[in-house]
Amino acid sequence: MKSLFALTVLGLSPALFAAATPPPGYEALAAAQAAANAQNGVRRSPAQVLPVPTADVSPATQAQIAIAYPPHFNANPKTAAEWKELVEFRAAPVRAAMPALAEKFGVTYAKSKIAGVTVFTVTPKTIPPQNRNRLLLHVHGGAYVFSPGEAALPEAIVMAGFGGFTVVSVDYRMPPDFPYPAAMDDAVAVWKELVKTHDARNMAVFGTSTGGAMTLSLVLRARDEKLPLPAAIAPGTPWSDIGKIGDTYETNEWIDNILVTWDGFLGRAALLYANGRDLKDPQLSPIYGDYKGFPPTILTSGTRDLFLSNTVRTHRKLRRAGVIADLNVYEGQSHGGYMRDVDAPETREAFGEIAAFFDRHLGR
Repeated sequence: MKSLFALTVLGLSPALFAAATPPPGYEALAAAQAAANAQNGVRRSPAQVLPVPTADVSPATQAQIAIAYPPHFNANPKTAAEWKELVEFRAAPVRAAMPALAEKFGVTYAKSKIAGVTVFTVTPKTIPPQNRNRLLLHVHGGAYVFSPGEAALPEAIVMAGFGGFTVVSVDYRMPPDFPYPAAMDDAVAVWKELVKTHDARNMAVFGTSTGGAMTLSLVLRARDEKLPLPAAIAPGTPWSDIGKIGDTYETNEWIDNILVTWDGFLGRAALLYANGRDLKDPQLSPIYGDYKGFPPTILTSGTRDLFLSNTVRTHRKLRRAGVIADLNVYEGQSHGGYMRDVDAPETREAFGEIAAFFDRHLGR
């Protein structure tokens, strides 16, 4: 080892070499990993213990990253009644919180029907002049089975509050009573009716997870049916491949503290919704559709998101099709982490980015 005098003469700080000293046990670990990965092909990693990241992550988001798995992550309902019981277990506390959330964000919401489909219209108490002729369509998340009724509204309320847009949120039909294509039929029916009375050039579609996938599938179907397309879309962490295909289904398995693993409730919900159809059908997995001619798109995900690969693959496919596409990825966040705490600065940042994107691409 070089002497401290020699390091000083060379202009190198001894602290640099001290910092590079590997942790105890590293050499044995490195040798074991080298042996385990000596051949081309699969990669084998050791068991990991991941600390909560703190650099460039707010305390509020750090708290979200640290939260334990949800109790339903491995739920395996066997009957329609058991699915409905689980859905209500998740929906009840969210539904109860909606009046206070609407008040916090300065919006109101009202239930009605459009084209025979139940919707909720979320209206800011103050709408900026540039948004008075604009309208957003919201398609909620929830693995195609969760978040019925008012329980679907948190994202719509946050978007209306932060962005100052009127939002129509679709309360689409869901399994176990209504598998595919009921959800897409409802979303497209509402879109078809809205474009009769609103200029599509002033409209955008957004949603997270399932809502992100449905946003993409809605554009595919609207194009096929020769309907006007929205001026912009925001599919947040979209479930664009409903099958277990994509790198982060593996690398972020057991790391994402929201979805956790496809092999738990998530995959079971996917199969319930698909109802025997090919999971690569573009209306189920829009990553397999043709994105040529898509409207400008903004995507959002996190580094611990099980759907990060879904989001990245969608972004690359859009770019390869020549579509304007932005991608925002947040440090340490699991699935939908950018809206888990409405008071976190990352939430304001994420929805501010989406609102600014819409403002650039929507007419007035």
